[in-house]
Amino acid sequence: MKLAEALAERAAAARRVEQLRARVVSNARYQEGETPAENAAQLLAEADEVLATLEVLIRRINRTNATVEMGQDGTLTDALARRDVLRLRHSVVTAAADAAAGTGDRGYGRQLRSELVVLSALPVAELRAQADALAKEIREVDVRIQRTNWEVDLLD
Repeated sequence: MKLAEALAERAAAARRVEQLRARVVSNARYQEGETPAENAAQLLAEADEVLATLEVLIRRINRTNATVEMGQDGTLTDALARRDVLRLRHSVVTAAADAAAGTGDRGYGRQLRSELVVLSALPVAELRAQADALAKEIREVDVRIQRTNWEVDLLD
């Protein structure tokens, strides 16, 4: 099995656990004289089975990520960490540029010449350029990660 397939299975298992959790919660209590739509104990048992499978998948994925070398990016785990931090950095820079540009500041425009002028404390154009460069780097790292996911076999 390729790593990408295991990642898809992990996502499906996580969604299944969340669905089972919601069904357990909605059937955990019922009124006297009524019968629940589903057996909550059976749903819990099914969730436990899916969680056991999920744990095995996560262990294998993590083991694979930690051992696969990606050249300049280090291990796959290193590349994933790099991508996550780049995404956070992009979010911070974009938020700073939006705030400095006054994006979303409805009602704060000047109505009269006597009103105070609001000035930007940050260079918006430079922040936008920095955000664009970060977005490009995120895409490049992500492409390398995705390529590796489809080339690498999942470890046992």
